[in-house]
Parts: sequence; structure tokens; C-alpha cells
Amino acid sequence: MSLPSARLSSATLPNLPAAVQRPAYDRTALEPGIVHLGLGAFHRAHQAVYTDAVLDRAFGPWGIIGVSLRSPETRDALAPQDGLYSVAIRDADGEALRVVGCLRESLVAPEDPTAVLERLTRPSVRVVTLTVTEKGYCHDPATGALNEAHPDIVHDRTNPSRPRTALGFLTEALARRRAAGTAPFTVLSCDNLPSNGDTVAGLLRRFASLRDPSLGAWVAEQVACPNSMVDRIVPATTDADRAQVAAALGAVDAWPVMTEGFTQWVVEDRFPAGRPAWELVGVEMVADVHPYETMKLRLLNGSHSTLAYLGYLAGYETVADAIADPGMARLIRGLMDEEAGPTLRLPPGADLERYKAALIARFRNPALRHRTWQIAMDGTQKLPQRLLGTARDRLAAEQPIARLALGVAAWMRYAAGVDERGQPIDVRDPLAATLAEIASTAAGDPDRLADGLLGLTAVFGADLPADPRFTDPARAALRRLCAEGARAVIAAP
Repeated sequence: MSLPSARLSSATLPNLPAAVQRPAYDRTALEPGIVHLGLGAFHRAHQAVYTDAVLDRAFGPWGIIGVSLRSPETRDALAPQDGLYSVAIRDADGEALRVVGCLRESLVAPEDPTAVLERLTRPSVRVVTLTVTEKGYCHDPATGALNEAHPDIVHDRTNPSRPRTALGFLTEALARRRAAGTAPFTVLSCDNLPSNGDTVAGLLRRFASLRDPSLGAWVAEQVACPNSMVDRIVPATTDADRAQVAAALGAVDAWPVMTEGFTQWVVEDRFPAGRPAWELVGVEMVADVHPYETMKLRLLNGSHSTLAYLGYLAGYETVADAIADPGMARLIRGLMDEEAGPTLRLPPGADLERYKAALIARFRNPALRHRTWQIAMDGTQKLPQRLLGTARDRLAAEQPIARLALGVAAWMRYAAGVDERGQPIDVRDPLAATLAEIASTAAGDPDRLADGLLGLTAVFGADLPADPRFTDPARAALRRLCAEGARAVIAAP
């Protein structure tokens, strides 16, 4: 397939096919009021789309300055496009395209931290959003406490004007705003963390206090950190996706994002400095996010991780491939119905049966090639929120955890780094070196592997490894996976 010669940009925007949705507002009049840390595919398919839609309905100073904390790839792709990019919404019936225009500038933090801090200290910036993934918070996932020995945290404490972490940038910017008499911005985490706003508030307060106790007290008193829940499946973009989007646009988009039709954003309505009118475009602004968040983490994310580890081991490349296995579908629905579901405090008006059925339908979407390997990344950060919290609640209620234990065991088998065909697994995880050392010491013995992995208190805490109601079923499931293989275990009733 030959690609179009034109590049997506402000100049080519008017020439796109009529079916392509595009900004109805004047981009040249758009002033930035949001800085986003962690400029990746999820933000561009979720929060930016909502903000773009608001600007069509109620124009205001809510342009986004995107900041990549690591790689220049997104900036390099979008800068020649004047910040424009396309969102391809895919399902079994086809594809719809939308061009998003609210991204006004892209920065790469390691290249120019001074520029990032300058943007963060502008009085016009009233909201800072984050999608830095679980590991980007430099905390202990089991306890939520700041990892004060993390090398990047140590660096940021001694180099406040050249930070590396989100916490470092936020703290230095807030310190400068305080010194200048500028009101603080609101910090809105959009990552999959329990009580993400409360978590980031605690981490930010602790980091600021390590630098200056009075700054920590000011942050605690003055900086709002609302909780939020985000939900949309966003697979990694492939070259085939780029070619398909270019053909539909009639212009090359170097980094489009692929997603599903479903999208949800629930936000605690606590923004002292102001915010976009997100409620006009379907964002649920509520007083208490926690019931929504727990339902999503335990049903969608917990199921996703279980499906990803077992699916990868069973040889399924994508979520849709894995859920097409009748045994897997039965297992995941059982996890929702019998183990995760009973632990939930439902939000007002929630239809639990409809929600679970919708999740299965989303997993089956054949148009989204969401790789099991992608979901399997960063397991040491994800397990505490997605599976272990549910397990703790089940154990407290004296209830069994067979499916949860199987999900944990599948992670253990995956973390060993060699698949069932003897091929290496590319384990992407902040603790990858530690996982490899544990696997090497275990030398293929599932009990020794379990012993080593359960010793990771940053993942399992001190309680679960000491509780045979957790360790016994997890060990038994790991032995079965090692002896029988994932497909046989999945197929068992």
C-alpha cells in the first residue's frame, strides 16, 4: 500500500475527507491551561479527546501542553503535524476517525527540564494531569508509601531544578508558584491506582516535606488532588495501523492512536483553580470516585491481567484471541461473578451484570489487537491493585480465592522469563533484574520460584506471604501451570 504524500497538519486539515471529525474551534486562539505529564497513547485517546470535545462545545483556555518524561518519540512524531493526530475508533463494524487539536505543544523533559518548569509555573496553567503508569510514582505499590531510596527520587531531592520524576517536577513548580504568590494548580492523576488522587497527594506531600517541611505543609493545605477513574482500551499502534489510517485520512499521521468505542471518565469535582466543563461531554463529575474505581480495577483490570498472563503462556497473542478460548471466557466470567464482584461497593445506579457483560464484549472486540504481552508489562506494580486487594478482601470474609490465586500464579510463571516452549519472555518490569535472579535461583522448581517471588514485600506486603490461605492456592496453581501448561489449566472446569 503506497502512503499519501501529504502529512497531517494545520495546512492539510481542511482537505481531509468529510467523514473525518475535526476541531470546530479556532486552534490559533487556544491558550494552554493544562499541562499533561506522561504524553502517551492513553492520554491522547482519553483525556485529550474529552478536552477536545469540550472545546467544540464551550471554548476556553484549556489547550494542553504535553510532556514526555522519557522518550522524544511522541514529540518527534507530532511536532511536524502542529500537534494534530488522529484517533481511530474501531469495532467489528468498522472504523471512525477523529482528529484532535487541543495539544498545543509537546516537550521532552530530559532534553529541557527548565522549559517544562516554566510551563508549569505559568499562572494560566490551572490543571496538571498525569498518566505516568504505576511505576512513575516511585512508590511501594503494596503500601502506597514513597520509595525514598529510588534513584530518581534521590536525584530530584538534590537537583530540584533539573528533576526526572513527575513528583520532582510538580514539587519544584509548586515551590516556585508559592514563592511568586501564584495559586497552585490542581493535580489530577489519571493512572490506575487505588485512590489515585489521595495517593499522589500523600506522595507529593512527603516528597515536598523531605525538601522543606513548610513546603510540605503548604502542599497539604493548598494543593487539590482529586481522585479519578479512567477506562478505555488503547492498544499499541503498529505500522499496519499507520498505513490504514493514512489511507482513510489521505494524509500521513506518524502517530495515530487506536481505541474502542467505549470510554469512561469519573472525576471527583474538586478544582479550586477551575477546570474545563468536562461534564458537557460525558465525564461523570462526582463527590466520591472510589466505588467506580474499585469496580473497574477489580473487574476490568484484574480480569485483564489474569487473561494476559494466562493468555500469553497459552500462546494467545491478543486479548480477543485469548477470550475466544471457551475455558478462558468461563474462567474470567467466574472471576468476575464469584470472586471480584462480591467485594464491591457499587456506585449509584450501577448495573453490575450489564457492566460485566460489556467487559466480555469489549475483550472480544476483533478490531483491537491488544497484545497480551503489552498488558503483562509492569506486573510488580499492577498486581497489588488489580488482584491482591481483592484477595485480601476475600480472605477477610473467609472466602476462597482459587481464580485470583491462578492469576497470581500465572504472573509468577510469566515472571520466570521462559515460556512453555522454552523460548525467552521479554519481561518488562521495574524489578526485571530481581525477577530474573529469583527465577535463576529457582532453577525450574515452582516451589522455590514461589518462595522467591513471595519474598517481594513491595508486591505482596508482609501479610499475604505469611497467610497459608493465600500461599497454598497460589503455590498449587503454579505447580499445575508448570506441570500441565496454561491451556490445560484453562480448560479444566
